[in-house]
Amino acid sequence: MNFTELGLHETLVAALAKLGITEPTPIQVAALPLLREGRDAALQAETGTGKTLAYVLPLLERLDQRLEAVQILVLAPTHELALQIQRVVCDVLQRAGWPLRVLLLIGGTSLDRQLDKLKKKPHIVVGSTGRVLDLVGQGKLKLQKLKAIVVDESDRLLSAESLPLVRNLIQAAPPARQLVFVSATEQPESAAVMAELSPTLTPLRVSAAPVNANIEHLFLVCEERDKPDVLRKLLHAIQPERALVFVHRNETAEVVASKLAHHQVAVADLHGAFDKNDRKQAMEDFRRGRVRVMLASDVAARGLDIPGVSHIFNLDAPSQSKAYLHRVGRTARAGARGVALSLLTEPEVRLVRRYREELGIELHEVRVREGRLER
Repeated sequence: MNFTELGLHETLVAALAKLGITEPTPIQVAALPLLREGRDAALQAETGTGKTLAYVLPLLERLDQRLEAVQILVLAPTHELALQIQRVVCDVLQRAGWPLRVLLLIGGTSLDRQLDKLKKKPHIVVGSTGRVLDLVGQGKLKLQKLKAIVVDESDRLLSAESLPLVRNLIQAAPPARQLVFVSATEQPESAAVMAELSPTLTPLRVSAAPVNANIEHLFLVCEERDKPDVLRKLLHAIQPERALVFVHRNETAEVVASKLAHHQVAVADLHGAFDKNDRKQAMEDFRRGRVRVMLASDVAARGLDIPGVSHIFNLDAPSQSKAYLHRVGRTARAGARGVALSLLTEPEVRLVRRYREELGIELHEVRVREGRLER
């Protein structure tokens, strides 16, 4: 089935074609007809399956272009994800030639500038719950004409910490608004909250292999203190097109960035310890290929869709298989192939068995010898 057969507006079909998108993914096939009808839904599909377009396309069709008011509100748990969603919406609108205004509302940026842009009456707002709720409370952001609220990465935004903010925003919107929840994984706690917020909710789950079959999984055993140097050697031996390196701690990120810079390896650091402008610049440098290595934490990288990531390096291996699944989902997207390589100490080798048993994947041990990667 193609987008035309799904009944998508011909202008949007043409816009997608200009972006090189001609075939809908399974979650898009499932979501478009349902969301076009204005029904509440929970979209669940693995990373890299086109969930953003699955809700953006039908909501754009429902939007009244003549009404100069906020009609679609998309909430995201991180600033990077909000920025990515805004970029997707703008890319589609630009190629469709639709004169709709999209506004990004996140903390850490100029409030005065955001207030000025609100005066231009955007049709779509993408933002973080804190900043959006603050502007609603001030009466600067009006939701009386809102048609739909999207809660992206809902398993995080419906957690105990963020749920009160989400509730307040839903209560500030018209009772007839559409609710769309989006996630890559299913959490029983989140499911219960969604059912409470929307008793008529329709769950849309697209099952797939837990881990993309196009990813090769490798591990290398070394001492903890040697990991930064081993990473440098791996980067030299592999020469990845674009690599995402996961770390847990600020100290680790600083040491790795310093060592790589010393050896003339350009690095973008997305780790949460940096301010919002630095993180935005890091994302832009990585996306545009000005640097080929980016350091990130799970929080910073979750939900990001960065084209061309060929390698994932786990400098600090995740103890939970679910976290490993999220990390490796940043590579091998849209049919491409990718490699995930974890640096493990001897005690951490036990994680290999866990990943194998819980994710059904095979991991192969490798080493670096004389500048080459060997099995």
